[in-house]
Amino acid sequence: MSDQSPPLTGSQDAAADEASSLDSMALKHSTEGSRTYPCGACGGELHFDIESQMLKCPHCGNTHELIEGEGGQVIENDLRAALQLVKSAKQAHQVNFVGVDKEIVCQNCGGHTTFTGTLTAEKCPCCATPIQRDDVHDAPDRLPVDGVLPFSIDDKQAKELIEKWISKRWFAPSEFKTYGRTGAFSSVYTAYFTYDADTRTNYTGRRGDNYTVTVGQGDNRRTEIRTRWTSARGQVNNSFDDIAVFANEGFERKRIDKLEPWPTEAAKPYSAEYAAGHLARTYDNDVEECLPEATTQMETEIRETVRRSIGGDQQDIRSININWLKMTYKHLLLPIWLLTVIYENKPFQVYINGVTGEVHGARPFSKVKIITAVVIAVLVIALIAVAVSARGSG
Repeated sequence: MSDQSPPLTGSQDAAADEASSLDSMALKHSTEGSRTYPCGACGGELHFDIESQMLKCPHCGNTHELIEGEGGQVIENDLRAALQLVKSAKQAHQVNFVGVDKEIVCQNCGGHTTFTGTLTAEKCPCCATPIQRDDVHDAPDRLPVDGVLPFSIDDKQAKELIEKWISKRWFAPSEFKTYGRTGAFSSVYTAYFTYDADTRTNYTGRRGDNYTVTVGQGDNRRTEIRTRWTSARGQVNNSFDDIAVFANEGFERKRIDKLEPWPTEAAKPYSAEYAAGHLARTYDNDVEECLPEATTQMETEIRETVRRSIGGDQQDIRSININWLKMTYKHLLLPIWLLTVIYENKPFQVYINGVTGEVHGARPFSKVKIITAVVIAVLVIALIAVAVSARGSG
């Protein structure tokens, strides 16, 4: 049997040429630790176009297919190995430069772009060239991105969703509704860790079965509900898939959580091209710091499984012993449209799930509209009272 690799067929050869062409499009600037995507046709900048799901030049319309990872599946990683890696990095006191501001010179126009905090993809403020930091994801103490859920809702659709959401907020000031069309609007890939786990849980407790008895005599005769308790013990199994935990700071977490569920099963193997022309954030909280939130969700579900196993009308759980079997994680970038409006010197943010279109956000309240509504309500009540009084006296 020959050890040589089989020769490329025509289609494989074409795919290899396309991959090589795509690699050559991304200009990596080693001195800046960054990359840009110049258009090979006109020299403009390539963006990830949401509608076509391709790299596209907004100037000449030139497009390029994105090359997805082998197999098209996002690989799950062993969680315990990652926890050990993170722990070792912390013990070694490795310098984490992600939170340090970094200024990068745009190779297209020479303008300066400052990457603050965990921002890893930005646009040049002078010429709008998409720029990405390479030094973050390649850092030895950072967990690489495994997958990305590409935007499927474009800016036009997102703005329509925003306007529809704002139009239903009657008590929002009229000025805010205008700001909804002119506020800072951006597409951001945010960092998430998703966790999978198989568990086997042994439990002890009591099962309560309700029954009724009649007690008392005469006028005191009544029915009471009582509970018959019996011992219970057993074992339950649970499987968890893609328990998602938001890994960034600086967002309104309670509103971000309302954007769930995320269709993480549609995630693609990570390619930096998906972030071309969009903002992107690496994680602020690592896989170890996000884990307790995931396990809390899992433990809540495990307890519900135990209750169902015990059965009866009531359950008294005395002990639970969870064996965490296979545990894996993925580091994903998930898409969010973000509207930021400054109203009366206070920021208000509205978030849109970039795939499902779910909208949640904060808005100010118009004191004038609230007072008007209260006055109208009082007048209506007063008129009703007068009408009722007149009818009664008649």
